[in-house]
Amino acid sequence: MEKETCTFSYCKKPEVTEVECDLLIMGGGMAGCGAAFEACRWANEKGLKVVMVDKAATDRSGAVAMGLSAINTYVGENKVEDYVRYVRNDLMGIIREDLVYDLGRHVDDSVELFEEWGLPIWKKGDDGFSLDGFQAKDAGKAMLKDGGTPVRSGKWQIMINGESYKVIVAEAAKRALQTNREKTGMAQNHFERVFIVKAVKDTNGKNVAAAIGFSTRENKIYSFKAKAMICATAGAVNCFRPRSVGEGMGRTWYPVFSSGSGYAFGMQAGAELTLMENRFVPARFKDGYGPVGAWFLFFKAKATDSFGEDYCTNKEYFDDAVARYGDYAKGLGTAITSCRPLLQWQP
Repeated sequence: MEKETCTFSYCKKPEVTEVECDLLIMGGGMAGCGAAFEACRWANEKGLKVVMVDKAATDRSGAVAMGLSAINTYVGENKVEDYVRYVRNDLMGIIREDLVYDLGRHVDDSVELFEEWGLPIWKKGDDGFSLDGFQAKDAGKAMLKDGGTPVRSGKWQIMINGESYKVIVAEAAKRALQTNREKTGMAQNHFERVFIVKAVKDTNGKNVAAAIGFSTRENKIYSFKAKAMICATAGAVNCFRPRSVGEGMGRTWYPVFSSGSGYAFGMQAGAELTLMENRFVPARFKDGYGPVGAWFLFFKAKATDSFGEDYCTNKEYFDDAVARYGDYAKGLGTAITSCRPLLQWQP
């Protein structure tokens, strides 16, 4: 290319800012905000510095930013053992039961905190009918921690007014970070619109000592040096083209900016991905305006393969699935209902 045809404008060398801390949290979604809130509770007593970095504005970043109509798990009157059994059956036995149990015994505390922070949760009225979150508050219904009865959709899910879900949780995280900043004397420990792109190892080449990111608003490069790091920067979306075209292509459930950078951050530093929520990672496709389960629950949709056959009820499919996967296939869990057409043709 001749230099006369190059129209790129000149950009001066960016300013480099170094930030040192004890714990670096990358990602300001629900996971990052939860980690910041919990970490600061312990760090403040020890004088440890906690820093959170988000590539967007924390109030509205992450998968929950668009709002939700329900919380997927609230144990409540159920038993944690039953929750573990449900997850085990749904995922065909391929789970870490200790991790699922640990989540089950703590999840209610988190949900009850959300309500304390201001999340409106649906409750049962005196007449047995449902009250949405605002109606329940106006009626003086008890909070969950005080014995309030939530409205359930299925055994584990409870209904919420979740249009401001993320803002509520983000506010709690920001307040926790502010307290940590005051106790440790840091000038700043919450960075927004900074995109983390690279991990830097220490001199022995074994441990990650810093994370490098760039500001999306200023001509700045940040080097975050930390003794420990949490990478909570979401997964990957739109890896495959959906059937939807035109306007429908942008209606994916997860944020389109979940580009897999969190995976790349670790792998480029030599990390090995060995465990997600469970060890079965299905090649799951979501092709609609909402999660697959919503279509089944609310619209009584059918799951069909490329031939138009309902693979949840087709006896040939069912017998073959039981032969392949045993009694777990009889429950038609997520691994079967979402991935059956793919599993059918595996050698």
